[in-house]
Amino acid sequence: MSFGAALPSVDVAGVPADALVLDVREADEWAAGHVEGALHVPMSAFVARFGEVTEAVAEGRRAYVMCRVGGRSAQVTQYLVQQGIDAVNIDGGMLAWEGAGRPMVTDNGSPAFVL
Repeated sequence: MSFGAALPSVDVAGVPADALVLDVREADEWAAGHVEGALHVPMSAFVARFGEVTEAVAEGRRAYVMCRVGGRSAQVTQYLVQQGIDAVNIDGGMLAWEGAGRPMVTDNGSPAFVL
């Protein structure tokens, strides 16, 4: 797979605690566990909800794009960069996030896990 220019990416340890995490997983994956405060815009609805993303990054914030392992988020990151948005792919996605012991939450208070 070639992206032309190298796709900007970051290890989970390099994601600041106050980062704008953009989670592009589907609703069932999100419900199982996600990063607290993340913006959830499923890849399947991304184009329709693109305005929410541009609003969130309007203050010049970098978007840290997340999926389960990094494939879908890489595609979304590439798209965002092409639109002139400062975005980076989170290498390893939620599996790496969980593996690094980074905090996860659920909306209903049940134990969080990666689906």
